Amino acid sequence: MFDIGVTKLAIIGGIALVVIGPERLPTVARTLGALVGRARRYVADVKEEVNRSMDLEALRKMRENVEDAARDVEKTLQTHASEFEQSINGTATDPLAQGPVYPAYQRPRKNWRLKQGAMPRWYKVRHGVRMNALSGAARVARYRPARAPAAQSSPAQY
Repeated sequence: MFDIGVTKLAIIGGIALVVIGPERLPTVARTLGALVGRARRYVADVKEEVNRSMDLEALRKMRENVEDAARDVEKTLQTHASEFEQSINGTATDPLAQGPVYPAYQRPRKNWRLKQGAMPRWYKVRHGVRMNALSGAARVARYRPARAPAAQSSPAQY
């Protein structure tokens, strides 16, 4: 703002020393520094207040934009909901509309008494997972070698 160099400050300091005197110069310098500090704080406060008011104005505009967008969304939802209700009730403007169409009920294909695992059967078959586990006694009975036919024995001769 002000183009004051070192030489100009030295000239001003010399004139102040001559005019004010060496005994009152420190007091005047202190007072001048305090006044300059107050002026800087005042300017900073004014800048902060201006920035705050600009931010508040921007927030107001943003709030209005968001409220407008919310109103638009609400209106479109209401129109779509009313159109949907009309199509369900059969009061649609389309003359070919014959009321709501519901799919026929299909009973679920599940035997509730049968426990099913989460692993599909094709996966078990492909990877060799045993599907029917047998107890130890059942396994022995199943895989017991067949008995050889007993030879016809004649009564024992002693």
